[in-house]
Amino acid sequence: MARPYRLFLIRHLKSTSNGNGQYCGWTDCDLISNEGDPIDFPVAVPHVFCSDLKRTIQTAAIYFPQATFEADPRVRECNFGDFEGKTYAQLKNDPDYRNWLNDPWHVPPRNGESLGHVKSRVLDALAELPNDSVVVTHGGVIRVVLDTFTQDDRSFWDWDVSNGSIWQLEWVSKEEFKEGKPCTSLSEVPITAKQTM
Repeated sequence: MARPYRLFLIRHLKSTSNGNGQYCGWTDCDLISNEGDPIDFPVAVPHVFCSDLKRTIQTAAIYFPQATFEADPRVRECNFGDFEGKTYAQLKNDPDYRNWLNDPWHVPPRNGESLGHVKSRVLDALAELPNDSVVVTHGGVIRVVLDTFTQDDRSFWDWDVSNGSIWQLEWVSKEEFKEGKPCTSLSEVPITAKQTM
């Protein structure tokens, strides 16, 4: 019997842009703090995949200091285009912003990319990963995956993907994942610091 296919997605820790309430897609901002503890994990993690932006690489180094890292720009956050670095308060009266909020799968931010485009590049990257892969990425990327592979009625915006959260998705096989079938199991993994001797 084939072993189930599992994927772990981790949102980076809080960045300077998160702290300011700004949209931060492809802007390469730092974490608010580079301090933190390695974490206990349900599988051995010798290798971590992450986006090529500093906030994910810094998070991977905090959570898994002994692992090697492989950066892939395909698992970057959505490119927010002209909305980069701006807050809801700054954008709320912009008709292009309102249109994007109403239909983010098809309408891109001005000079940015739609969620449909994000989904395409992210799924291409994830399809290449081995079983039990750990991917440190961004809130929008995780929401795209949850929206794609769960049978939950929540919309993209309704998923609460907090900074540092860990999501475990499981399929009967990698083929089912590649075919776009719903995951058979979804859980948010509790974060616990590693015990030191």
